[in-house]
Amino acid sequence: MTPRLSAETLQALQALDTCTVANAIETFDVRLRNEGYADSSIRCMTNCESPIVGYAVTARIRCSSPPVTGGNFVDRTDWWDHIMTIPGPRIVVIEDVDENPGAGAFLGEVHACILHGLGCVAAITNGSVRDLPAINKGGFKLFANHVSVSHAYVHVVEFGHPVKVGGLVVKPGDLLHADCHGVLSVPHEIADRIPAKAAEIMEREKKVLELCSQGNVTVEKLRDAVHGVFN
Repeated sequence: MTPRLSAETLQALQALDTCTVANAIETFDVRLRNEGYADSSIRCMTNCESPIVGYAVTARIRCSSPPVTGGNFVDRTDWWDHIMTIPGPRIVVIEDVDENPGAGAFLGEVHACILHGLGCVAAITNGSVRDLPAINKGGFKLFANHVSVSHAYVHVVEFGHPVKVGGLVVKPGDLLHADCHGVLSVPHEIADRIPAKAAEIMEREKKVLELCSQGNVTVEKLRDAVHGVFN
C-alpha cells in the first residue's frame, strides 16, 4: 500500500468539497476526466453536510438466497481483522454481488456502530442500507444505491479484494473522498498537491463569482474573468 498521507494533508482534503477535489485532479492529467468516481447510483444517505476522506476497506456480500442448511448465515468476524490492517481513517466499500443488488441491507445501526468503533468514518455500497434515522444521530456516513427494511440473508462472502460500486473500481487502501455530490477516488501520487491546486482554482473562480454578483456584467468582462478557469 502507498504510504499514508500526513494528518495535515488529510485535514486539508477533508476541508474541500468533492467537486473541488475533482477539479484539482483534472489539472494533473493523471487520468481521463470521465474516470475515478462513482456514478449517480451511489448517493449520500446520511449526514451529507460535510465531506469525508479515508482509505478503502473492501468486501463483497450476498443477500438474496438463504443458506442450504439452517435459517441464516453465521456472521463473519474475521474480516474485522482485515479492517485493522488498513490505516485510518477508514471507509468501508461493500459490493453487493447478487444479480439484483439491494435485496437486503448489510449496513444498519448495529453494523454502522461496529464499523465506527473500528475507526471507519463511512461505508459505501451498491446495495442497501437501513436504520437511517438512528445512524443520522451519529457521525457515521452511508453512501448507497438502495434502502431496505430487511437484512434478508445478507452475509460477507469475501474481503480484501478489488470491488466495483457505481462503476468505480476500488482497491484496498485506495484514498477516497466523498460528500453530498458522490464518491471520488484520489490518486495517491498527487494527493498532497491537491489542496494547493484547489486553492488556485477557487481563487480564479472567485473573480467570476464576484463579477456576476456585482452587476453591470458585460461579455468582455466575463471573457476576461473566466480566462483559465475552465481550461
